[in-house]
Amino acid sequence: MCQNLALRGDYSPVLAKHSKHFSLEDALSIGVDRMQRNFEPMRQQVERWRTQQLSAEAAKLTIYRAFIEGDLEVPRHLARRVHDQYFNPQHEEFQPRTMWSLSNAFTSAFKELEPIPQFKATARLGEFLEAEFSHAL
Repeated sequence: MCQNLALRGDYSPVLAKHSKHFSLEDALSIGVDRMQRNFEPMRQQVERWRTQQLSAEAAKLTIYRAFIEGDLEVPRHLARRVHDQYFNPQHEEFQPRTMWSLSNAFTSAFKELEPIPQFKATARLGEFLEAEFSHAL
């Protein structure tokens, strides 16, 4: 998880009915390996999003699809907050009208949620924006 709450890929909890043959060391080793394999694709995604310019209309449509059409399973009351964060960002680095700035607008709004809903919303965001990214081209 990045500082802006961006997540890459799926998460798999460790589920074991019985712990007799469970090896925490093996489970952690596999988890770290999966994280390392996903780092480069995440870095490439961030770079793509930082350079992908968005028109105001494309950003508004993405926010509309997320909240009004329900394409992203998140509380609707955050729509205004995402809009405000994107079009009036609090941080200078999010001034450019890019997919990266839009992603940060979403994750900033998600910080208002309780921890579990926040985690779930953030985990769904990457896939949603990847689908939107192909529409915005």
